[in-house]
Amino acid sequence: MKLNGEYDFNIKKKRPEEEYEKVSDYFKGKILTQYAHSKSMMRIQQKITKRALELLSLKNRNALILDAGCGPGFASIYLKEIGYKIVALDLISEFLSFYEIKDLNPINSDMCFPPFRPSTFDAIISISALQWIFRDDNNKLMISMLKSLFQAFFQILKPTSRVLMQFYPKNKEIMEKIGKIITNHTEFHGQFIIDNPNSQKKRKIFLLLNKKS
Repeated sequence: MKLNGEYDFNIKKKRPEEEYEKVSDYFKGKILTQYAHSKSMMRIQQKITKRALELLSLKNRNALILDAGCGPGFASIYLKEIGYKIVALDLISEFLSFYEIKDLNPINSDMCFPPFRPSTFDAIISISALQWIFRDDNNKLMISMLKSLFQAFFQILKPTSRVLMQFYPKNKEIMEKIGKIITNHTEFHGQFIIDNPNSQKKRKIFLLLNKKS
């Protein structure tokens, strides 16, 4: 796994994924509703999605994209508006009912075990979800789930296709562990890309993976 430039960071402030065992323990009730209705969050995620598309460099505007861990569908809605075919997938069923996303083929499922046939998608995109799956590099269950995630993604992608994941790791050690798991347990080739690496507020971290033919 490659990284664009030097990096070293450690986020001291605790994030929700560190305080809650499951994503569904946090995203429920009032918090889930506020998140889904947040116009600022929608703008942020759509801005991140635009950057993700730049990094994916898709040549086919009719590409079928899986939005893994789609939440209320902020990325999916934007991708659909600009012409892509989308399948929106999330573990939390309530997220899939806030907006009119029936034409995004919403599926309630765990992204670590996606219910699709091999070679289905032209690309996979995931915005702000990976940190819920893997946030402790000593947790054996999380390591197992992460292996399942990337192995499943490799299977459901078409040859010469790509995965682009934006996420919020707590430190560089988490990133390095993710890189080792990908290298040792899949046939993906890829790299981490960090925008604004020296700004904690503006820093955005992406994982770009290529499935060779």
